Amino acid sequence: MQVVATQFQAQLPFADAALVPRFNVAPTQTVAVVRRPPDDPARRLALVRWGLIPSWAKDPKIASQTINARAETAAEKPAFRAAFKRRRCLVVADGFFEWQKGEGR
Repeated sequence: MQVVATQFQAQLPFADAALVPRFNVAPTQTVAVVRRPPDDPARRLALVRWGLIPSWAKDPKIASQTINARAETAAEKPAFRAAFKRRRCLVVADGFFEWQKGEGR
């Protein structure tokens, strides 16, 4: 993680040992992100839960359903619009895949 902190000129407020490399991250699991809080000009690495709870949601369980947004539509979709505009972060990853349904699966 020190490499990521250096690359993005971000403070590292937790020990590298807090992160364990994984090949897959599931909704509600903890992930490392680079973010800049609105009240602080410094970038920081942070550990956050994967998922989004829209401001209008009544049940926090919706976070497991709002884990991915498409770049083409994130600015318009009600669930992602405000976060896309004001609360962005960089998810630290070295790759990703998108599940696809195959025949009979």
